[in-house]
Amino acid sequence: MPRIELEPGVEQIVKILEALSQQELETLELLVQPELAAELRQRRQEARTELEEGKALSKTELFVD
Repeated sequence: MPRIELEPGVEQIVKILEALSQQELETLELLVQPELAAELRQRRQEARTELEEGKALSKTELFVD
């Protein structure tokens, strides 16, 4: 498949960014700042370790009536 490159103007970029949802903006931030993605992966691993070691509540324990 041939590659197509577009050069949108600054105004178009602003309109696109303004139309993004909060979730899309957060995803964009992770893509633009790889250190944030690395930090998130590290936190996720730490949380898994804490859960395995019994230092955190499980989903079942957290949502007990």
